[in-house]
Amino acid sequence: MTIKQRYEGVLGYFQGTQPDPTTELTYSDPFGLLVAVMLSAQCTDKRVNMVTPALLAAYPTPTAMAAASTDDILQYIKSISYPNSKALHLQQMSQMLADEFDGKVPDTMETLTRLPGVGRKTANVILGMVFGKAAIPVDTHVFRVANRIGLASGNTPIEVERTLTRHIPAELRFKAHHWILLHGRYVCKAQRPDCPNCAITHFCKSFK
Repeated sequence: MTIKQRYEGVLGYFQGTQPDPTTELTYSDPFGLLVAVMLSAQCTDKRVNMVTPALLAAYPTPTAMAAASTDDILQYIKSISYPNSKALHLQQMSQMLADEFDGKVPDTMETLTRLPGVGRKTANVILGMVFGKAAIPVDTHVFRVANRIGLASGNTPIEVERTLTRHIPAELRFKAHHWILLHGRYVCKAQRPDCPNCAITHFCKSFK
């Protein structure tokens, strides 16, 4: 099987079964999504969705969150993984948005990754979800699944991102991120991939 055939098979399957995938994080505006994505690092979306309503009710804007102390923010996110560092990053990120971006979430990779606590993956989520750009965020699920099924062969997230970008049409890239992520979350799991219930095993290089 050629790499082109593998991509066509995998993307074709997901296009037919999940034409409109989206994030499982709940949010109401770009700032809320940025906060949620920052909190979701090494944490489940379900847990993040339990925390963000109260946090964002207390601090609904960058200016409001910038005025809070890290201890104030910490009280709302104690059940999240790495709460101390995330509380600090949220406060610092909000301060920069308020000071340098007029309280608005910026729309380029360069500006987003200047924000404290915002890496390339988080920036790509914002670029795709908020601004409709052809971004491919590579989290642990996308990294694992892309390598496992043979869509990419990369040692780092940026290598996988570049390979996926090269092979996936621009109009499908952000959807493909969701498809691969959700497949990794619910079917192609890290420890126990559910191969018997996987519909793309005939395109998977690891399936025996």
